[in-house]
Amino acid sequence: MAEEKKPQGKQVNLEISEEIAEGVYSNLAIISNNQNEFVIDFLRVIHNIPKAKVKSRILITPQHAKRLLKALHDNVSKYEKQFGVIEDKQVQHFPPMNFTPTAKA
Repeated sequence: MAEEKKPQGKQVNLEISEEIAEGVYSNLAIISNNQNEFVIDFLRVIHNIPKAKVKSRILITPQHAKRLLKALHDNVSKYEKQFGVIEDKQVQHFPPMNFTPTAKA
């Protein structure tokens, strides 16, 4: 009798440094894109301070952006089932954004 092969999902072993594991707090994300990539800048905006620095920048492919969108949707749905609906309040204390990226080497 032939052995039946079951499809196996790809498994990735994750390794994370202590520095990365600590994370970076962000309360604002700015997303831009071109034909080849999505750029997600994570910022921390502090009340009454008109300047915010980018704390982290992530570049991903359009295909990965779509998978990320689905994963976020799935996780928000699970969160809301467990903890209740997340209110989508417009935060008024953020200053208007004058976003002009400056390239620095």
